[in-house]
Amino acid sequence: MIQSYTFGRYIIDGKEYQYDIKIICGRISTWRNHQMKVEDILDLIEAEPEFIVIGTGASGVLQIKDEIIDLIKSKGIRLIIEKTGMACEEYNRLETEGRKVCAILHGTC
Repeated sequence: MIQSYTFGRYIIDGKEYQYDIKIICGRISTWRNHQMKVEDILDLIEAEPEFIVIGTGASGVLQIKDEIIDLIKSKGIRLIIEKTGMACEEYNRLETEGRKVCAILHGTC
């Protein structure tokens, strides 16, 4: 569960992360990019989640290219794109419901 998110900072299971992050089957890794590329989401797709949640930053500045959206949807994965604060809430809601969910979250902008 994502315990808190503020600009550029996450607390997850008591540990602090000050980077953009990916959550794949409970495993957290850092991700740094201000322009999302297809290769940035391939590991999320490979996990075969029911949902992928994309956080577009505190102000929603990160743009998601149509090719990324199309690829995710072509795999039958439901996609949620929100500003990162709301994306964290959606991730937690889905996790609490027991859904298989992955996330890629941009922490700034």
